[in-house]
Order: sequence, then structure tokens, then C-alpha cells
Amino acid sequence: MAGLRAATLVVLVAHCHALRVDTSPLARRAATKPGIRRAAVHCSTAGAARAPSRGRVRFPTLAARDFQHSEDAAATASLRSFWPIESAIRTLILPVIEEATFLDNIASGVLVGPDQLPSLHAALVEACAILGVGDKVDLYVKNNPFPNAYTLAIDGRRPFIVVHSALLDLLTPEETQAVLAHELGHIKCEHGLWITVANVLALAADAFSPRAGAAVSAALLRWRRAAELSCDRAALLVSQDPTIALSVIVKLTGGSVSLRGELSVDAFLRQVQRFDQSAATRVGSALSNSQTAALTHPLPILRAAELNRWASGEQYRALVSSAKRRQAALG
Repeated sequence: MAGLRAATLVVLVAHCHALRVDTSPLARRAATKPGIRRAAVHCSTAGAARAPSRGRVRFPTLAARDFQHSEDAAATASLRSFWPIESAIRTLILPVIEEATFLDNIASGVLVGPDQLPSLHAALVEACAILGVGDKVDLYVKNNPFPNAYTLAIDGRRPFIVVHSALLDLLTPEETQAVLAHELGHIKCEHGLWITVANVLALAADAFSPRAGAAVSAALLRWRRAAELSCDRAALLVSQDPTIALSVIVKLTGGSVSLRGELSVDAFLRQVQRFDQSAATRVGSALSNSQTAALTHPLPILRAAELNRWASGEQYRALVSSAKRRQAALG
């Protein structure tokens, strides 16, 4: 049993943060596979080559806590007290996982650069500059019919993002950049590291008491859902246009290449009202909670509602206003 738990830990450590949206039992099973995570969507017709700069502000001193969801920030702060586990994972386990994923990516993907898919490279460089991430993140494209993007979500020696070819076909350049920003948010928050620490604690709790292990695992899933909300905010900080960030969610929820021009963010947001009305009842509340309890990602409708609220809230406005003042002062 100890050997099985150790093997399980390695798998959990290797699990990448993916952009996908949990919508079905099949999707939930896919969510547990290494190297998968979901993104958001913009409703537009062109899936073109270039993500043009639109005079957006940059956040060179941005810290993860500046945009993290409150539950994500609280969980991360709590886990920092387990620094011996963090140190062991960071120095002994993650370097091996990083090297393994590098070999897989470099052998089975197309490495994006100035002379390889240069428009994607420019979009990544700009997103990194806006979020203050630095320029050491590698980007790979892999041929896959499922629109998705993922990262190991650690700021280590070889941080990377992988995007699937189907994602590029579905999204506009601006939306694709928002997806890259979502993944950069995971890297900036180092969700891969902290969730691995939490997985170690969950395994220890389960060894002590299955009931305690179940409680810790449930809390871990709640945190992972909050972490996705944090990274949706990172997407907004780069796009600086709520419609772009929200349309990613819409397209990944129910978009198609042939009908993407007919999708409406406003209509999708109106679904929130119908969901809220149903979830407000006793039966609806119980069903809604059961819908989300086992998911690693929030329901798409909840992601859209949360991002829409944050886009019109004081925290986002303050970040943008402060960045504008800083840029104006620098000339």
C-alpha cells in the first residue's frame, strides 16, 4: 500500500494544470490525466495569425496575491507553513518531473520561437511582459483535436505552456493570448508546487484516517477550482477586455469553428440568471453542490459570472489605474 501511495504521489506531482472546462463525466475523467487543463473563450469569427498590441498597460511588479481569488490566496498562505515539504518537492521531485516533461514536449511538439510560429511567440512575449513573468517560458504546439492548453504550473528551470492545434483553430489571436495568460497565471502562482504539497498532506491524512483524507481531498478540489478563477483573472489582466476573456469560456464550453461567429457573451451571461434562480432553491442548491464537488474546474457558467464580477470590481480597476499612473510617470 505504501508503494501504491508513493506511485500515486508521483502521478499527482506530474499532473499539469489544464485550461479545459469540466462539463461531463468524460471531461472529469480527462481532468485527472497528466498534462491537461482548460481555458476561456472569445466569440469572434477570425482565427487569424497575429495578436496585435492595443496599447495595454503592463504590471511589472505584479505579485500573485494581487489577482488571486481569496480562497486560492488563503490556501497558498496556509501551505507555506509546510516549508520542509515544499523544499523537498521543489529540490528533489519537481526537477525530475520538469526534465521528463521537457523531453516529452521537445520530442513530440513544435517549439515556438522567433523563427517558428512567430506570431504565437510574439503573443507569448507580450503576455509575459504584461504580467511581469519574464522571458524564460517555452511554448509548444501539439497536434490534438481537443481544444486545450496546459502547464506544469511551477516557476522552475523549464517553465512551459503547451497548446493544442484545435485551440488555435477555434480562437482568435486575442483569445489565444488570453489562454496563454491563463497558463502564465498558473506559473506565476506556482499552483503545481502548492497543489503537490497539498496532495502530500492529503495522502498523509488518508493514511491516518480515511475520513480525514476525504475531507482534505474535498478541500483540495475546492482550492483547485478557486485557482482556476485566479488564472481567469490573469487572462483579463492581459487582454484588458472582458469580452475577450469571457468569450474564451464561451467557446470552450460550446463553441465550434463553423458557428463561432454567432456566439454571444451577453447571452451566455444571461444564463447566469437562470442558473442562479435554479440554484437558489433547496433542491437546486443540493444538486448544484453535487455537480461541482468532484470537479477540478468550476462550472463554465460560474467561471463566467465570477470573471464578469471581478472585471467590474474595485480590485481590477485599481490594478489597471495604478499601472496607468506608473506608465504615465515613466513617460
